[in-house]
Amino acid sequence: MFDSLADRIREDEQLTTSQRYIRLAAVLVISFVLFGGLYFGVRFLET
Repeated sequence: MFDSLADRIREDEQLTTSQRYIRLAAVLVISFVLFGGLYFGVRFLET
């Protein structure tokens, strides 16, 4: 059920550079949408 840290590191080492960039881009987009939504939601409630 839970991966050990060594298993996770071994799995991450097998990622190609393009896969790392795609994962990083996905995390950035999700973070931007999430925090942007929170920001505009709070601004909407203030008015």
